[in-house]
Amino acid sequence: MKKIAVFPGSFDPFTIGHEGIIRRAINLFDEIIIAVGTNALKKNFYSLETRKEMIKKVFKDEPRVRVAHYEGLTVDYCKKNGAGYLLRGLRTAADFEFERAIGQVNKSLAPGIESVFLLTVPEHSFINSTIVRDIIRSGGDASKFVPALINLKDYKGIED
Repeated sequence: MKKIAVFPGSFDPFTIGHEGIIRRAINLFDEIIIAVGTNALKKNFYSLETRKEMIKKVFKDEPRVRVAHYEGLTVDYCKKNGAGYLLRGLRTAADFEFERAIGQVNKSLAPGIESVFLLTVPEHSFINSTIVRDIIRSGGDASKFVPALINLKDYKGIED
């Protein structure tokens, strides 16, 4: 049976922390679906299509990684795509507590899907999309916090 993992998130924008988790996890799974989700509670800076385009550019040479969009429950998306694993990155103890609670709910909703947590490398532990967005909004240079293949000057935010 093919080991398929879903790495869900809003990825607004996709950071080097996200990239690092995927690059390390690709050796654990046959396929990873980077699932760009819709979160009604978040106001996006980049459009859905822009976020997907950024991520596809980063993994254009990795056939085991695909980028998709989903709405609704993540576990339902996993079931529809034959994914038995939910991949999540952990930066801090607070992340662990949050992800543990979500993981337990997901396990209750879908007992056959396992949550897999990878620790972020220490040099990426302070990076999150909110901080990167704030740097971009304020006209700063956030290039060191996003993958090298993403040139932020090529993309216009929804709020611009």
